[in-house]
Amino acid sequence: MDKFSQLSARCMPLALNDVDTDLIIPAQFLTSVSRDGYGENLFKIAREQDPKFPSNDPKYKDAQVLVAAHNFGCGSSREHAVWAIVGAGFRVVIAKSFADIFYNNSGKNGLLLITLAPEIVDELLESAKSGDYTVSVDLAAQTVSLPDGRSFEFEYDPFRKHCMLEGLDDIDYIASSKDEVDAFRKNQEANRYFSTCD
Repeated sequence: MDKFSQLSARCMPLALNDVDTDLIIPAQFLTSVSRDGYGENLFKIAREQDPKFPSNDPKYKDAQVLVAAHNFGCGSSREHAVWAIVGAGFRVVIAKSFADIFYNNSGKNGLLLITLAPEIVDELLESAKSGDYTVSVDLAAQTVSLPDGRSFEFEYDPFRKHCMLEGLDDIDYIASSKDEVDAFRKNQEANRYFSTCD
């Protein structure tokens, strides 16, 4: 997993409530257990049905911040939805609220989800329509800064924050604690030996 600390990037607005994982990555494209290749199918059906869908617009081509509305990522628990968003180049999603399972999957896969007040998200959704609206995200400070100088704090799980700052997925995190794990095992084995000798 790539490290995430700070990012200044263009926003793409998606002013929809209840964007579910089937809209993010339709079921017929869940063809691999590898994370590779899902980005090209992000919002595939929506893009085909609606020529004006935001990700069809070239002005959002290099956007790395997706701004959405309420309950983003609802529906099935497919981790592929996160893979598709990351594979398409997004590092951050800012929304009014997120579905719980999607939120947890995102942190494990290097996608930073930020919840801000509804009125701030509405402002971002409107401003991002320009195609060149950029925000700055600082995970260490847990802030989102706007072009006009305003800055907003967001909450984030301390464990997931540590993992994202260090670029650790769950397996990497366990591996990084190998010495402690080995010491714990040895201690357990020693205690088991002595308990059988009593």
